[in-house]
Amino acid sequence: MADEFARALRLMRRRDPQLAEDGFQRLRGIAAEHVDALIDEFRRETDHGVRCWLLELIAEARSPRAHDLLTAQARSDDESLRDCATQGLKLLNQT
Repeated sequence: MADEFARALRLMRRRDPQLAEDGFQRLRGIAAEHVDALIDEFRRETDHGVRCWLLELIAEARSPRAHDLLTAQARSDDESLRDCATQGLKLLNQT
């Protein structure tokens, strides 16, 4: 399963938009199983678009372990990250 995660993450970082989308969709299906790894990747990532996708995956996983990260990003100056984190916190409150 870790290999699938790593492959999907590599795909998501590709410059080819379709391959990147394919990687994102693969990760979407397994995100809940890899929340800690996604959080680690988010913290290391420098590409804005990939950071947004990672935060979206983290939010959709609805894991209480993501609460601190989502709370911090909900206060971000970056509107995209802030909106995604706010939505993620709403999802967490629904579980």
